[in-house]
Amino acid sequence: MMWLGSGAAASSTDEYRDNGMDPAIKRELEKIVGKNRLTDSPEALVAYSYDAYTEEHLPEAVLFPVTTEEVSAIMKVAHRQKIPVTPRGAGTNLAGETIPVRGGIVLCMTTMDKIVSVDPGNLIAIVQPGVINLDLQKEAEKLGMMYPPDPASWAVATIGGNVATNAGGPRTLKYGVTKDYLLGLTVVLANGDVLHTGSRTLKNSSGYNFTALFCGSEGTLGIITEIIVRLIPKPRASRTLRVDFNRLEDCSDAVSAVMASGIIPAALELMNQFAVQAVETHFGLGLPTDIEGLLLIQVDGHDATLDAEVKQIDEIVRSKKARNIVVANNAAEAERLWTIRRAAGPALVRMRPNKVTEDVTVPVASLTAMIKKVVEACERYRLPVGVLAHAGDGNLHPCVMFDKRDPDEHARVEAAFDDMVKEALALGGTLSGEHGIGLSKSRFMPLEFDAVAMKLMKGVKDYFDPLGILNPGKFV
Repeated sequence: MMWLGSGAAASSTDEYRDNGMDPAIKRELEKIVGKNRLTDSPEALVAYSYDAYTEEHLPEAVLFPVTTEEVSAIMKVAHRQKIPVTPRGAGTNLAGETIPVRGGIVLCMTTMDKIVSVDPGNLIAIVQPGVINLDLQKEAEKLGMMYPPDPASWAVATIGGNVATNAGGPRTLKYGVTKDYLLGLTVVLANGDVLHTGSRTLKNSSGYNFTALFCGSEGTLGIITEIIVRLIPKPRASRTLRVDFNRLEDCSDAVSAVMASGIIPAALELMNQFAVQAVETHFGLGLPTDIEGLLLIQVDGHDATLDAEVKQIDEIVRSKKARNIVVANNAAEAERLWTIRRAAGPALVRMRPNKVTEDVTVPVASLTAMIKKVVEACERYRLPVGVLAHAGDGNLHPCVMFDKRDPDEHARVEAAFDDMVKEALALGGTLSGEHGIGLSKSRFMPLEFDAVAMKLMKGVKDYFDPLGILNPGKFV
């Protein structure tokens, strides 16, 4: 297989070509990472040709670096030879950010998985990009600290991937997303230069904020090799509630009412009837399957204030015609309630061969209207939809199940998502709340951003990566 430095599209997984990669380049790369951390076997190339999106494109080799110096040396070779490089973590992203659409190298960062330090005295942790989110959570918790960003895939997703997509999660409603906890980065640029951004201080107003620029850039500007994050003290206590509604409209109206009350929940999650039924069918958690909407609400802080907040939430949701309210009495019961939400994705996946998850976000007051638009779009195109939402911040995740082997069904899915995106923008929303743009939404960028913004984004990309070798084909 020849390097596709010319920018030609890589072959799909059913068009594998086995005429071999350039031997001289392969030997040069093996000198950097060793033969055990470079693979171009057909099986490995197929395994790294896709992520949690629906497209597949073969890379030409997969490399597993373990140091910043190795990444720098790899990029110097790639820059000289004009080889496309797609950085990748666990591949849990849902928008196609890590699909190597122009072949070249997949640079898998999961082997850079060290927690360098957790420093509660300075409220920071330093990690490599391959560290699993949940592993950092556990280490911080041992010292009475918390790292708030908690994507649903936190048990497998990497911190580097979280930074690349500016990931969120349920409790970012109260605490903020990845960018709000990012203090500094070590980044390898397209030409192999190493850039250090930010600092270990909690406040930093020196110069341009390059740290923020790389957060959410999806590997198009540089490859992150070390991350400094901010930690916060773990809340002393929390309360979790499950609230059932006969009508989905009442459920979403309750979200707006809770958010307008002055209470800021740590998490406020919504599930529609289809999602609830899927969870009950596959996991048997004792959920009522005739309800149209379910909320999971968590508040945290001091014991002295939580009882009053739970009482106020109880009054609010009852005023919105809640059918049933379950309050967890202890941590074990709370964990069982959160199992409902965590089981939703796996339950929906079991229903059809493929699932695509949208990520549109609207102002909170428009949540009810957007949910209606989502349901209408899926009914119009005859598609089942499980609606999951970080409802407190207006972030909807419509999950559509389908079979991509059926061209007509696949086309209807694309049409439904086109309609959802346009409806979200019409309501003053945005293309993505936390999943990013990747391949799935790049065509919609001009609908949200004017010509000046698009020109500036392309200018930034061209400055950092003039040859266009870093994660090509993505959102700019």
